[in-house]
Amino acid sequence: MDVIANAMTNAIDAINTVVWGYILIYGLLAVGIYFSIRLRFLQIFRFREFIRAVTRTPEKDSQGITPIQALTTSLASRVGTGNIAGVAVAVYTGGPGALFWMWIVALLGMATAYAESALAQLYKVNDHHGLYRGGPAFYISRGLKSPWAGAVFSVALLVVFGLVFNAVQANAISESFSESFGLDRTQVGVALAVLSGIVIFGGIRNIARVAEVVVPFMAVAYLGVALWVLVANVDKIPDVLVLIVRSAFGLDQAAGGLVGGMTAAMLNGVKRGLYSNEAGMGSAPNIAAVAIPSPHHPSSQGFVQALGVFIDTILICTATGVMILMSDALQPGSGVTGTVLTQHALAYHIGDHGKDFVALAVFFFAFTSIIGNYSYAEGALTYLNINNKPCLFILRTLVLVFIVWGAREAITTVFDAADAVMGIMAIINLVGITLLSGLVVKLTRDYFEQAKHGDPRFRLSDYPELKGQIEEEIWK
Repeated sequence: MDVIANAMTNAIDAINTVVWGYILIYGLLAVGIYFSIRLRFLQIFRFREFIRAVTRTPEKDSQGITPIQALTTSLASRVGTGNIAGVAVAVYTGGPGALFWMWIVALLGMATAYAESALAQLYKVNDHHGLYRGGPAFYISRGLKSPWAGAVFSVALLVVFGLVFNAVQANAISESFSESFGLDRTQVGVALAVLSGIVIFGGIRNIARVAEVVVPFMAVAYLGVALWVLVANVDKIPDVLVLIVRSAFGLDQAAGGLVGGMTAAMLNGVKRGLYSNEAGMGSAPNIAAVAIPSPHHPSSQGFVQALGVFIDTILICTATGVMILMSDALQPGSGVTGTVLTQHALAYHIGDHGKDFVALAVFFFAFTSIIGNYSYAEGALTYLNINNKPCLFILRTLVLVFIVWGAREAITTVFDAADAVMGIMAIINLVGITLLSGLVVKLTRDYFEQAKHGDPRFRLSDYPELKGQIEEEIWK
């Protein structure tokens, strides 16, 4: 058995080396640059439209959720332990410069997130529960006529986001609560499963309502503490910014991570940036498709989800990174990393209660990630045509089982396996949106051309090439 286990571990490591070390790190950057150029850097020059797409009053539609609910639900998944533990790991392993590369991958990822979510809106369908559904599986299947690729993507999404990542989030919560409050990890897992069950058994609308309340609360509280730290250490800000940039290009080896140099900073920044904001991974489009677009055009939901990347990485991840760099907690080679490093940094700034604050932040971030991840899994069931009550019950029960299991186990090997599957999922999605990039450009130009004269509306007559590919009744 040990021989088989070692062989599996070696195989998973080999896959991750190829997928993450060679394909995705360059593929994500290349696709982000490609869409940024083709869309004329709308993430910079059209940023105001991102805000408007969220704040507009949506049209009445009982089959969808509001844009703000779609944003907060996607943020529920995006804003997780990656914003606390992931940033700390990136800075510890890759040095302060990893934060710079997280900014770059987020800036480019905003264009990618826009593209995938606009396509998800365009190709959405009505399910038999009276809800909109959609995502990469749908635009890959319908737009590229590759249903097999859509099926592979959906199965991967179910396993990674529906089950394994939720176990990882539960593990982070139980670890932080055990560290800060001395609570038994299994008991924490059971309590978390009960709380999660109350939310997810209520369905997608209940998830959206909970996320709409909890996500803004947790984000504002965390950013508020970070702002206080910045004000209290305003004299350190210029030095920290210089340190981040110099370290990003290998100019400050003394501040490097375990490996050191520009390559380590880039690798860790890009990888952890993707983990956190999920741009290009194909996860957020699953909830973007459920939203009621405001105005009634697919591009509007693209703007909403691009804003989600900005909030997740540019604001929240930066808050964590800066608080660490303004403390004395970062000591390369010390072994203090992840959530514990962030806890030590907050303890430096606000005393011992800083550790408790991080533990509570981990709870809220990870809990909302669990319910957000589950919402994506429901969309995968719809594509696989098994979105019925028995299958939903089985999925929800499995999610709760994985939460309890994840809370009490060391799950490194399983997490590595999820990395490999997630990488394959991201590759399928990146290929799909690149092949459909011409349609994304047409949608974007159409939106802004109409915006000159009033609120844009999608007109099927302007897209004869989509005949038979999308559900026409939705867009009439």
